[in-house]
Amino acid sequence: MPAPPLQARVLVVDDNEDILQAARLLLKRYFTDVQTLSDPSQLVAKMRRGSFDVLLLDMNFRAGADDGAEGLARLAEVLAIDPQAVVVLVTAHSDVELAVEAMKKGAADFVTKPWENERLVATLMAALNLRRSRMETKDLRQRNLGLAAATHLESGMIGSAPAMLSVFGAIRRAAPTDVNVLILGENGTGKELVAREIHRLSSRASEVFLRVDMGALSPQLFESELFGHRRGAFTDAKVDRTGFLRAATGGTLFLDEIGNVALHLQSKLLTALERREVVPVGAETAEAIDVRLICATNLSPERLSDENLFRQDLLYRINTVEVTLPPLRQRKEDIPVLLEHYAGLYSQKYNLPPKRLSAALIAKLTERTWPGNVRALRHAVERAVILSEGDLLVPADFPLAEAEVPKEISTDVARLDAVEKAVVIHALAQHKNNVSRAAEALGLTRASLYRRMEKYGL
Repeated sequence: MPAPPLQARVLVVDDNEDILQAARLLLKRYFTDVQTLSDPSQLVAKMRRGSFDVLLLDMNFRAGADDGAEGLARLAEVLAIDPQAVVVLVTAHSDVELAVEAMKKGAADFVTKPWENERLVATLMAALNLRRSRMETKDLRQRNLGLAAATHLESGMIGSAPAMLSVFGAIRRAAPTDVNVLILGENGTGKELVAREIHRLSSRASEVFLRVDMGALSPQLFESELFGHRRGAFTDAKVDRTGFLRAATGGTLFLDEIGNVALHLQSKLLTALERREVVPVGAETAEAIDVRLICATNLSPERLSDENLFRQDLLYRINTVEVTLPPLRQRKEDIPVLLEHYAGLYSQKYNLPPKRLSAALIAKLTERTWPGNVRALRHAVERAVILSEGDLLVPADFPLAEAEVPKEISTDVARLDAVEKAVVIHALAQHKNNVSRAAEALGLTRASLYRRMEKYGL
């Protein structure tokens, strides 16, 4: 049974009615909407009435013409209307050099007359995948621009503590250089916010910022997700997929939780970064990549230096510049400013009267150790702003303020694992083994907390 036609709008432009008829009969078996146009002067008007996924455009229309001038002119008109348009040119065998020149001007590919049906269909299928990739990237770029503005507003990149001033200086110096950056810090300290700020201040700010949670990638799909795959490469590969490394080309790729990648997969990532190219699963040829790489992990430098956990050649590749975010307990002088910032932010966000902070509350929260760091503080303020009845926030509006790390737990413990395990145990006990509430108190997702529970055998 033949596969159903793909959802796509294809426009064929040629002044030869026989060619139009042949193209329509062939392509309607593969694409749901195939339209033809014999008068190229109507092309602009037709495109203004609706976009097409792929255009098959003849290069010569006037009788006896062989210079491709009109085809190039129509190509320029199409790209002026829709810069994301994917145009496949139709040319004679003798005009191949002209078609190559047209590709430099924005055409996606070309076929020669008389075409072979299989070659034409394969070319248009590849063109359709290119269109979808371009539209996904455009959509992602637009969403990132909005998200960047919102993130900058809500970022919490606030502070005057010496450790934070050092971070701000590193961001300003590293952002314009396009070097790889490794961000270290506990959960909730704002590693993604640093990555976005570096992107915002870089020459790639208008391009895509793509975040990938490496801890959430299963080993089985690692290559497919990062490098992409070809249709039919494995059982569920029903369409071509653009991997994250290609999708972020031109922009910034943020690999969060890089320390969670298995050793045998780290070598594959290293190869792609060194060669600046990827080979999609099921493909035979490599595809170039051009990304600004930013990575983040909550692993300590000591654990990153353990060859049994992390490849040192990959570490050298990703940490040209290293930025370490301090935990909130080491920058307590910033807590009052953060509290004021988020109280004002969430009052405005939820259209509530401005909330004031009592002196007792500020003193109480400043002394708290905040195991979930800025993320936990932000969530606590948001909840208090929504649930408090008066315009003055008091300690009673912050029930989490009592959930402290036991005093016997010291940050001077030699191994960070011991501290983290103790904090997890305490949070679970405090919330009677309710994982959702314990994760919220720690400023983690449920999945992150489950990973730590499995890690420590809890």
